Formats: sequence, structure tokens, C-alpha cells
Amino acid sequence: MTCIIAIIGHLDGGGASTFLITIPAMLPVYKRLHMRRETLLLICVTAMGVMNLMPWGGPTMRAASVLEIEANDLWFQLMPMQVVGFILAIFTAIFWGFQEKKRIAKLGDAAVEDADKYDDSDSGEKNEELARPKNFIFNVILTLAVIIVLVMDIFPSYYVFMVGCALGILVNYRGKKLQNSIIKSHAASGLTMASTIMCAGVFLGVLSKSGIMEKMAIMMASVIPASMGKFLPVIIGILSVPLALLFDTDSYFYGLLPVLISVGNQFGVNPAHIAIAMVVCRNCATFISPVAPATYLGIGLAGVEIKDHIKYCFGWQWGVSLICLVAGLILGVITF
Repeated sequence: MTCIIAIIGHLDGGGASTFLITIPAMLPVYKRLHMRRETLLLICVTAMGVMNLMPWGGPTMRAASVLEIEANDLWFQLMPMQVVGFILAIFTAIFWGFQEKKRIAKLGDAAVEDADKYDDSDSGEKNEELARPKNFIFNVILTLAVIIVLVMDIFPSYYVFMVGCALGILVNYRGKKLQNSIIKSHAASGLTMASTIMCAGVFLGVLSKSGIMEKMAIMMASVIPASMGKFLPVIIGILSVPLALLFDTDSYFYGLLPVLISVGNQFGVNPAHIAIAMVVCRNCATFISPVAPATYLGIGLAGVEIKDHIKYCFGWQWGVSLICLVAGLILGVITF
């Protein structure tokens, strides 16, 4: 269900909205079953990486603009690799589901203690006190309405969430005193999230607007030996996941891709093949990257430290990207 919700939620290509839809919906289930939240994020980012290949996704559009072709034309070329990605996303969900099942069975009561490592501001008593089972039907309808409006992209997401939050508070909690109480119970995590997003914006702004990332891209391209020029798509595909942790999307495609295309032209490498390798393989690590703003939203919603998120997901996402790259070579999407 985590995988399916993330795939459907990411149809619009928005990482933030997908996290906002998927994690709050599935986190209570993971908590109740004492499953690791890192697993929730791993399944979520794998599915999102596959869906991010759609022609209206940021990486595909940027790569197509550098190649000066339509995004749909580029997407048709990489579609076989996306199909492989879908299979891998479903496999990821099934595999890690069984892994969690084995882990919980092995740990037994210790699994409850292991779950206590996460910092949750809401206590079980408070949740029970503020529960509104008699309003279940209304809350289900309100939640579905918010999700549908978000997916349809009729209004900006912040309008949708503000109106939905206001309606939920007014109906479920009558009276100013009780409404203040429920708002204050979530204020700490809300303020922490807001400050985290602001700090992340400053951090990414300094790196991207100062030209640091563009210079890094040029230096990266210069260290590739000339004798390996014809293998550029494979080289960049293998390195895409580690590079995703260093470069934001704009610097990666507008800074590094043009340089690699100019190098590849000297060896007769098809520019589209370089772009496909970069788009497909990088997308696997988009939402574990510390230079992707949506990453901070995801880990904040799940209550996971970014170092734990990267450590838990990095190896798996790199493996998924390599399988997609091999599939592209076998299916003839990428050639030498």
C-alpha cells in the first residue's frame, strides 16, 4: 500500500505533496506494527524515483531542454527502463515487507523498545483522549477530499491543507480552549519542520546561487579519462547516485550534462544516451539527497534523522539504479 499510494500520489511529479499524502497515511500503521520508519521512507522514495521519470517530472524536462527535444520524445526512449523501475519498486515493497516481518518476529517484545528510539511529541494517552471515533465517516471523507484536490492540482497545496485543517479542527474539536489545546500539541513539531525547511533553503541557495555546484560539475567532467569517452553513459550512470548527494537538479542537468555531452561528441556518443543514463539513475536517489528540499520534508514527517535515512537507503537505491542501467543496455535503450 505504501508503494501504491506513493506511485499514485507522485503522478503530478511533486515530491513534497507525495510525502504529505503517503507518510501521514501510513506512519500510524508502521508505528502500530513496530516497523521501522526508514523502511517506510525507502519504499516511498523508490516508488517516487520511478514516477519522477514522467515527462512532466523535473529531471526529464530539464534533460529534454538541454537536448533541445520534447520531453515526451525523451520519455518514450527511457520508458522500457521505467517499466523495469516499476517492477523493482513493487519488489522493494514486497522484499522489505518480509524483512520487517522476520525482524519483528525475531525481536518480539524488543521490537517495541526498538521503536522507542523515534522522537514522537504525541503520547499514546493524548492521542486516545483526542480521538474522535464518532466522526470517523466525516474524517475519511475530508481526508479523501483533500487528497483528490491535491492530485487534481486545482488549488495550491498550502490552500488545500489550510482549509482542510480548519474544517477538521472546527468539526472535531468544539470550543476555543480545546482547539488551542490541539494546535499546541502539534506546534513543536510544526515549528521544527518550518525552521528545518528554511535552513535547508538557505543551505541550497548558497550552493546553487553562488556557482559552487556549476564549478563542481565542470571539475567532475574534467577528471574522466579521454580513453573512456565512448563509455560515458555507463560511467555517469554508475556514478549518478553518489553524485545526486552532491548536486541539485539544476546543477546536475544544466551544469554537468552539457559538459558531458560536449565530451561525448568527440567520441560519437549519442547525447540522448548520456541524458537517459543521468535521468534514470539519478532519479533513484533524488529523495535521499540532502540537496533536495523534499527530502527534509519526508524525514521530518517520518521522524527520521537524515543520516539514518541516507545510510538505510543509499545502498539499495544505488543497486536499483545499476539494475535499471543494465536493463537499458540489454534492451538497447543505451548503446556505445
